[in-house]
Amino acid sequence: MIQTIKNFIIAWGSIFKGSAKYYLWLAFLAGLMAVGVHAYIGQAEHGLIMTAMRDQVSWGFYISNFTFLVGVAAAAVLLVVPSYVHHDKPIKEIVIFAEMMAITALLMCIMFIMTDLGQPLRVWHILPPPIGLMHWPSSLLAWDVLALNSYLFLNIIVVFYVLYKLSRGEHYKMKSFVGFLIYLSIPVAVSIHTVTAFLYNAGFSRPFWGDAILAPKFIAGALSSGPALMLLVFQVLRKVTDVKIEDKTLFRIATFITYALAIDLFFIGSEVFVSFYPGTAESASIHYLFFGLHGQTNLVPYIWTSVIATVVAFVLILNKGTREKFVTLNTACVLMIVGIYLEKGMGLVIPGFTPDVLGEIYQYTPTATELMVSLGVWAFGAMVYTLLVKFALPVYTGKLRFASSGKEDIHEVKVVRPHVEEVPEEQA
Repeated sequence: MIQTIKNFIIAWGSIFKGSAKYYLWLAFLAGLMAVGVHAYIGQAEHGLIMTAMRDQVSWGFYISNFTFLVGVAAAAVLLVVPSYVHHDKPIKEIVIFAEMMAITALLMCIMFIMTDLGQPLRVWHILPPPIGLMHWPSSLLAWDVLALNSYLFLNIIVVFYVLYKLSRGEHYKMKSFVGFLIYLSIPVAVSIHTVTAFLYNAGFSRPFWGDAILAPKFIAGALSSGPALMLLVFQVLRKVTDVKIEDKTLFRIATFITYALAIDLFFIGSEVFVSFYPGTAESASIHYLFFGLHGQTNLVPYIWTSVIATVVAFVLILNKGTREKFVTLNTACVLMIVGIYLEKGMGLVIPGFTPDVLGEIYQYTPTATELMVSLGVWAFGAMVYTLLVKFALPVYTGKLRFASSGKEDIHEVKVVRPHVEEVPEEQA
């Protein structure tokens, strides 16, 4: 055990070794984080009055980001299933980086919840006993906290277990306790976005959220935008590191995204029809979102930008010719991320509160404090992911190996192939 800790410290030392560009990137992120911390200190001192949230709209930009990031975290399952369950070798080569992104997204989710609380001590009410006073099982928020933290710990255990086995030149075994955790992470990944959707559904006085297909729509959107973000990150990784990711692997992921985005667009169309067609008072929220109400139109640019970006992305990724050209594929990924980010965020949270229960319309626009705090959280996420990748790279590429006795053995390898040498299932 002691030797394992020593090996971990040796591996962790790799994060302090890098080029000037690496340190400039970290310094840039640290600067953005400092901006976010400064803004949050002001919010902590003066309260949520520093934000645009009020009694009429009590959730805003923080919860919008939280909702989107839950989808990014859940999206790792799109690679986990073909990798661990179906032993898809090309996907298996990069699944660990998707799981690292899930860890990063979950940490950011927790931070956005903390910033939205306003008073940090209120976190006491969402922590489980004996630490806190979580109202479980009656509170859906308590279920969400449990689901998010369970998925976070599952990903942490799996990622570091796989890296530990790689550092010793060994194969992980699916017929083991960690294999059970990998299988368990699949339904838990689905549950985190399902419970988040149920949180919205529980707002019975908000008919805009009272849609039975909200949970599957969340999951379809997650399996589109999350892997789209991964595709962009994977291309950066193979350019700035020794990680070898083949084009066909990226195009394979893009094919998965195509199906998920088609389902997401179908769900969105169904939701819009059901909301618009009756023309009842319950349709006011979606009218406000798409066309405005009584001259109040501040959300209209958000949703139409989302619609146009998502449709164009779908057209680009649906066609094989454009899907397998990186210029158009990357354009589709960026448009997809923007479109779903706006639709899941400002296009979902704010209309649910508008008009309020008294029929009043409160025009919500994020303040500078909310924007700076959110920027700091995103910079924190980028920093965490960068350090996780930097920690994993020497082991992943085979440059750092530890013998069973614990003696360090470092050697260079020309071909980067991590845990993809298949172990027959009967041997596993």
